[in-house]
Amino acid sequence: MSWTEIAGLVAAAAGGGAINAVAGGGTLVTFPTLLLFNTPANIANATSTLALVIGTSGSLFGYRQHLASVKPWLWRFVPISVVGGLIGAVLLTFTENRIFAKFVPFLILFATLLFLAQGFFRRLINSEREGARASSKYALQGAILFQFAVAIYGGYFGAGIGILMLATLGFIGLSNIHEMNTLKTILGSLINSVAAIWFIFAGLIDWPKAGVMTLGSLAGYFLGSHFSQRIPQQRVRQIITLIGFVLSALTFYQQFVR
Repeated sequence: MSWTEIAGLVAAAAGGGAINAVAGGGTLVTFPTLLLFNTPANIANATSTLALVIGTSGSLFGYRQHLASVKPWLWRFVPISVVGGLIGAVLLTFTENRIFAKFVPFLILFATLLFLAQGFFRRLINSEREGARASSKYALQGAILFQFAVAIYGGYFGAGIGILMLATLGFIGLSNIHEMNTLKTILGSLINSVAAIWFIFAGLIDWPKAGVMTLGSLAGYFLGSHFSQRIPQQRVRQIITLIGFVLSALTFYQQFVR
């Protein structure tokens, strides 16, 4: 790798880690960057997943004071997240790179729309929170089923799952955003960990690129979780949304027009 490529991958991983720690959607930065440096689509997806999941430890350290508060929820959401993440990873493994490359524009667009809809989800959380508490049994069952679907998508591609999980956690009555981010980070790391382990045994990891990106993601996750209250999140969301739409348009052009 050239120094330009190393610097680009470290910067992308740091940005992706920080975005994931604050809200979700970091894959919109890391995955296209790997594509930019001529990494095949399915290998780029697997390498991005591994780099970001290793960096999650930095985010968990930043949220460590909230770990005790979310422990009661883990037994409900951990098993379904692990199973769903494995199913998604297996689906990717059996998708040829040529076919997966055709999916990329749609996945980036879908993830960008999820990222863009974050404000809507949070307003929906606030308006429905009391109703969710009143029917907590049904809300919990629905949240578990929805988390299973999110985990499958997360194991396959993953961009935007943090936003979906924050919405789900709001529906079951959680209101502390720091606790919600802590639980979201734990579940997201489990989904990506299972997927990354499968990708390793499937031989889909570009190890040199994964190594340099891990350094960036560790720093990004820690700084994003530690300084999340000081980051102008609205501006960051606007920039990431713009990047997502541009990348989606470019990949549509490359796959279906050129």
